[in-house]
Amino acid sequence: MKILRLATLAFCAVLAACSPAKKEVVEAPGHTALKLATDWKGEAELGGYYQALATGEYSKRGLDVTLIQGGPGVNVPQLLATGAVDVGVGSNSFIVLNLAKEKVPVKAVAAFMDKDPQVLIAHDGQGINSIADMKGHPILLSDASITAFWVWLKAKHGFTDDQVRKYNYSAAPFLADNSVVQQGYVTSEPYLIEKEGKVTPKVFLLADDGYPAYASFALVPDALITKNPAAVNAFVEATAAGWTSYLYGDPKPGDALILKDNPEMTQDVLDQAREKMRAYGIVPRQGVGRMDDARWAEFFKVASEQGVYPKDMDYKSAYTLKFLPKVQ
Repeated sequence: MKILRLATLAFCAVLAACSPAKKEVVEAPGHTALKLATDWKGEAELGGYYQALATGEYSKRGLDVTLIQGGPGVNVPQLLATGAVDVGVGSNSFIVLNLAKEKVPVKAVAAFMDKDPQVLIAHDGQGINSIADMKGHPILLSDASITAFWVWLKAKHGFTDDQVRKYNYSAAPFLADNSVVQQGYVTSEPYLIEKEGKVTPKVFLLADDGYPAYASFALVPDALITKNPAAVNAFVEATAAGWTSYLYGDPKPGDALILKDNPEMTQDVLDQAREKMRAYGIVPRQGVGRMDDARWAEFFKVASEQGVYPKDMDYKSAYTLKFLPKVQ
């Protein structure tokens, strides 16, 4: 499950891990070579990056991008910190601020998902018509989620830790107990639950309840920002164009690369995920990639008040608005 990406929040452990061998890239004449590490295996939630590569958006802006597929054994923060890659995809806002907390010289230069796709999933007929109604219900959460969006839920709705149950990335416990609530991504787990359990769950997007996080960040080392800001700007502009094309144009080029990279993926999963991203406004039709100070300040305020970060932390060192793409 893609929620395993949250394991990268244990950043101190990640830095202590051994770095994988660097992948050699031959730079095309007149182009800047960039190694891009994604945060999971090929899927629609990474479709904008694949689409930009497949349709030549990177190449026509002078970039020779090599996409390094993520997965459970790939730690994007580690690859960035050790210089093994030039750009990495950051799953959520906590990962970005964790880098700043550890004083790793890496910044988020764009957020390609305006809404974090994190959801809570409930059974029908349990009197749950909003996230607030989940108070007192058992909630299946991963360990990493407890130090991430769970702190926001406790602050906003008064949820308590005795509600937490261990999430093992299987839908079986949820399907076996109608009183249970489960975490997931709007683009993934609800569809899998429908297929496996033949039931239609109730799905609640945290962002629609006020959760202020962004997602799918382009993370770039400070050294590259200083050395080649034109390449960083080109990457952001090309990726924004890729997302717009993938969700609101012809997705076939991106899908073909995804299916080649990840043979476990299927076309039906890709199709429904794109539809969900459009329906829920995960990636906007206009202004894709943009961030602002107000949203970051709101997110940091909640997280620091819950003790996740020191209140005097320089959270603005985690990102830059210098490379935001032009409104499309």
